[in-house]
Amino acid sequence: MQVTRHISKRALLVVAGALLVSGSAARLALARNAVPAARPLEAGIVVIDTNLRYEGSQAAGTGMVLTSSGEVLTNNHVIEGATSIRVVVPQTGRRYTATVLGYDLSADTALLKLKGASGLATVSTGDSTNLERGQHVRAVGNAGGTGRLTIVKGTITGLGKTITATNDQGNSERLSGLIETNANIQPGDSGGPLLDGAGRVVGMDTAASAAGGGFYYQNATNDAYAIAIGKAMAVVEKIEAGHASATVHIGATAFLGIQVASPGSGYGYGGTQAGAIVAGVVTGSPAAKAGLAYGDEITAIDGHAVASPNAVVSRLLRKHPGDKVTLAWVDPYGYRRTSSLTLASGPPQ
Repeated sequence: MQVTRHISKRALLVVAGALLVSGSAARLALARNAVPAARPLEAGIVVIDTNLRYEGSQAAGTGMVLTSSGEVLTNNHVIEGATSIRVVVPQTGRRYTATVLGYDLSADTALLKLKGASGLATVSTGDSTNLERGQHVRAVGNAGGTGRLTIVKGTITGLGKTITATNDQGNSERLSGLIETNANIQPGDSGGPLLDGAGRVVGMDTAASAAGGGFYYQNATNDAYAIAIGKAMAVVEKIEAGHASATVHIGATAFLGIQVASPGSGYGYGGTQAGAIVAGVVTGSPAAKAGLAYGDEITAIDGHAVASPNAVVSRLLRKHPGDKVTLAWVDPYGYRRTSSLTLASGPPQ
């Protein structure tokens, strides 16, 4: 199933009949049949606000506290591109800054650590392997980015679902093994829990469909998707153990300082059919110091051919701040260039 994801920090976008459920910078007050969550359901659920300095915007989402010392589970798309992350505990009003311990792009899962946190209430996780269609569930989250937790009820309408989620930059990823529900989750709910009848977390809310597309969330159908908690916790265990992989990144993110796009996407000067076109360069970044500029085509990283923007992300995902890489590229005039540079520290992918 094709699902267009609305990435929280950018302009509202619904293209292929669906949207992501993180909150927008505009903090839209969205129509929703919701009531304040009961205290037991609120326990361990936090509000996440991010600043995206390189994009000049902000975002809002939800998270789940896993440990009393402040480990928080959320969607990767909630913190993607964040240059700073603030977490608020609605029950107490306590505020924390957060760092990213690690994330998995393919599973849309991230683990945060709150600075100076102790004695926090935590969520109770359940078993996502024994769910059934028709089972009653509830979703708690920061709907509309208001900072207030609300709850909606629904039932499980499907299991083991697969969707292709596309953001407003045209990048896509395939998510599988999802729980489908008719609970009316909204932007800002991303990273929040899908609860069973006993208040245990069985899923992490991630995406919701919209009928007919358009910019109006009132058009949303009650067709939402959550990542099974068992799958999300498997990623958490890898991050906590420091087991990096082709998809799991541990620690700070290496920063090259470019925006890349596919050929034919309107960036650069044309004339190429494959590769990664430089669509923007951050002033003072390693890329800028190396001489990369708008319209250049990156052809290789450390001798490995680059055939798409995703290949650039994949290669850099294995790196860390301070690592050295060798870039090869072709400028718009056809001249081949190479440079060795040291990666800086930047926002998560």
